[in-house]
Formats: sequence, structure tokens, C-alpha cells
Amino acid sequence: MRYRSYTVKNFRSIPQVEKYLTEKQKFDIEVVGQVFPFKVNNYVIDQLINWEDPLNDPMFRLTFPQKDMLYPEHYDIIASLLRKGESQERIREEANRIRMELNPHPAGQKYNVPEVDGIKLHGAQHKYKETILFFPKQGQTCHAYCSFCFRWPQFVGINELKFAMKEVDILIEYIKRNPEITDILFTGGDPLIMKTSVLKSYIQPVLEADIPHLKTIRIGTKSLGFWPYRFTEDDDAQELLDLFKQIVDKGYHLAFMAHFNHYKELRTDAVREAIDKILETGAVIRTQSPVLRHINDSSEVWATMWKEQVSMGMIPYYMFMARDTGAQHYFGVPLVRAWEIFRDAYKKTSGLARTVKGPSMSATPGKVRILGVSEIFGEKVMVLDFLQGRNPDWVGKPFFAKYDENAMWLDELEPVEGEEFFYEKELREMLKLEEEKV
Repeated sequence: MRYRSYTVKNFRSIPQVEKYLTEKQKFDIEVVGQVFPFKVNNYVIDQLINWEDPLNDPMFRLTFPQKDMLYPEHYDIIASLLRKGESQERIREEANRIRMELNPHPAGQKYNVPEVDGIKLHGAQHKYKETILFFPKQGQTCHAYCSFCFRWPQFVGINELKFAMKEVDILIEYIKRNPEITDILFTGGDPLIMKTSVLKSYIQPVLEADIPHLKTIRIGTKSLGFWPYRFTEDDDAQELLDLFKQIVDKGYHLAFMAHFNHYKELRTDAVREAIDKILETGAVIRTQSPVLRHINDSSEVWATMWKEQVSMGMIPYYMFMARDTGAQHYFGVPLVRAWEIFRDAYKKTSGLARTVKGPSMSATPGKVRILGVSEIFGEKVMVLDFLQGRNPDWVGKPFFAKYDENAMWLDELEPVEGEEFFYEKELREMLKLEEEKV
């Protein structure tokens, strides 16, 4: 199949959009698409979306902008500009102002930029000691955009909000100087949007460097869900699979971090064939997704998705919370509700699917998991712990927050005792030092 993409500029040419959406619904997409990135492709359109009832279809909501993703006042501003026929420059100016109000740098990302000899690696992040994230410059887009994406600033043309890096030599030097690093994660965007020849230019120097403490190469990608032909029909599909096998044969653990948001993404012939071909290379596919209102906020969806992933040879890995950025007010699920969904889904699976961890918030101090709701002296409390932390000593240490059924993020919680959680003083000191570097 030949890849064709659609954006806010040409989505009206999609036959299903013309047939099934009203003019008002198309205008809503145009309004929201001025602020949030919007791209969809012919595979998603033709094989994943139920066009008989698109507004209630999870795959439509996953890819097409929804009116309520914008706050009403923001919607009205952009809608007014469009109705008046204002210039694209004027619309972009207002859209950028709105974007800056939507927390474009969640989880303290600006503090995670490593450096070598005073040179900052602006295309890398090193938050947890074992794992470094690398953002290849040519991988800063995707086959289609998730409407909830927490990395939406990468795609909207605001340069200071981007992480991207072309030079791999300085990255290798940084890894060599930090022996605690065991994993490198190629992320984006989507690194598999790149031609295999370009991806090789990043990966092969890492293989040739033969760094003894580097054990795992991870690739974070949505390509299986949004364009499985990357592994079966693209002109360099076999070359990509050969690269995967080369990584494995070199002695690395290749972790293919697949992003699936709904079981509907698992049910096409194309994705089943692609998964089989990837597994044949020796790569291990691990799956992850946020829990999202309007898309997968149901234990039945999660239990079904985990069970089908296991049956296809994949390993459920993470359930995340929707980050406190962009349209979190539309997609976010309260922490207590997310835990109930997780627990109920977990109960419905066998032990092979219970490799999954969550619900987890990737927040400034680290990955904080909601362990559940309990009681202390007759009072309801929320139990949490760290799956990862800026200080590794925080990991696995349970702590307690006052019960709040409406809280959607860590900074909305209050400790059961005292004025702050156990890690907060140390975190302030850590961030102060990083602020001085920034």
C-alpha cells in the first residue's frame, strides 16, 4: 500500500470525511487543528475507523482533533479568526500564544538535557541513570499523530520546544563517560518514520562503538498501530528487519516499545504480519499506552488489549496517565478512576499479562505509580510509589496522599502527614542546581 497522509490543510479531500461529517464538524477540526498537530493516513482512515459512527469511534478520536480539546475561550478565538479570513500568520501567532498556556514542557523536561565538556546534547534527555533518550533529527514526525500526544510541541513549529539531534558521535562519548547507562531509547516523534538508511546512520555507530556497559537498544514507535506496512511493504522494509537482526546478533537486547491505545489496532492482517516479522528478528515487543478518556477508559478495553497482545507474542509493559500538558482536560482520567480501571483489567487476565505496570505518572520527580486506595485509622488514603526517580533511592518506597477522587496529577495531591511528600525538599535542591546549569 502506498502511504498517503492528510493534515488540517487537505483533510476535506478524504472521501469518508466528505460523506460522513457535517460542515460544523469539519470546521471544528479546522479550528482545533490550528493549535494541536493533526496528521492522519490512509491506513488509519480505511482500516481502523468506523465511519458509520465516527464521533464515537476511539480511533477517530485518537487521530482527528475534537472540539473540546480546546478550552471554550481558546476555541472561540481561533474560530473567530478563521471566520474573518485572517492571515495564516495572524492565526499562527494566536495559536502560539494559546500553546504557551498549555504547559508545553511537562515533567521538567528542560532539566534532563545532558552535556559533554560544556556542550549540551539538545537532542537527548537523561533523567534516570540507566536510560538515555535520543531524538534523531529526521525522526521528529510520525506516520499519524495521536490527538493526546504529550510531545505535541515537537510538531507545531516552535523551535524552542523541540528536542532533536543529528550528531551521534557526541552522544556516544557521553554514554562512554557514564557507565551507569545500560539502555538507549531512540524516540521522537517516531524514529521509524525515517528511511532505514538514515536510521542506520544513528544505530550502526553505536554498535561499532562497542560500549561494554550498554546492553539494551530500545525503539519507541507507534508505527505498528499507524503504519504496519513499514515492516512488510515499504521499499526498505526488509532492510529494516535486517537491521533489527544485526542489533540482536551483535549481542544487544532489542526492545521494540510499541504504542497501542486500543485493541482495534491489533486486528488487521497488516499488523499481525508485521508483528510476526519483527519477532522473527529476535526483538522483544513491549506495549504501552496512557489511559485516555473517550478512547480506552474501560477495564474491558484494557483487559482485551493485554490478552490479545500476549497471544500475539508481545509483553504488556506500562499503563500511563495522560500527562499534564496540552488537552489533558479532555483526555485525562482521575488517578483513582485510572487505578480502578487498571485493577479491574488486571483481575481479568492471567499472570502472563500481569507484567504491566501502572497507572504511572511521568512527573518531574520520576515515574510515580498509583498502588491503590487504602485506609489509615479509618481514613481513606491513596498509596503511591516510584517506579523510577531522579534519585534512585526513592524507587519502591510507598508513600501516602490524602484521598482525592478528582485529582488527575501528582501536584494536585496532598500528603497525609506534614506539608510535603518525602522527596520534595531534595527535589527542589536538585532542580535548583539544574536551573543554574540551564
